[in-house]
Amino acid sequence: MASSVNTKEAPKALGPYNQAVRVGQTLYCSGQIGLDPASGHLVDGIEAQAKQVFKNITQVLKAAGLTPKDVVKANIFMTNLADFGLVNDLYADFLGDTATLPARSCVAVAALPAQAQIECEVTAAFPQD
Repeated sequence: MASSVNTKEAPKALGPYNQAVRVGQTLYCSGQIGLDPASGHLVDGIEAQAKQVFKNITQVLKAAGLTPKDVVKANIFMTNLADFGLVNDLYADFLGDTATLPARSCVAVAALPAQAQIECEVTAAFPQD
């Protein structure tokens, strides 16, 4: 059975979906863009947006009782792959010292919601007992 995960510490969904859904021992997180949850506005610039994206994801994971160390798959969407190096460094900071790095895709897209420059979605696994 699926259960929804939502937190006020991350931006409200822009459409008819949850911030994350848990099915069994897996958490499927919706894509996050660089929206500030307090103002509801997109932060300015790729560095600020990427940092906000990873903060938002961290808050959704926290609401489910997880951390970035529990991420097993990440999908990053960017409107300009010239920013890959910067985003890659910020992504590494987001993960911290993780024993097993997650699988990841990073692709260029023509456009993202709210004219964002980056979006990231993750899948995380709950620790096995």
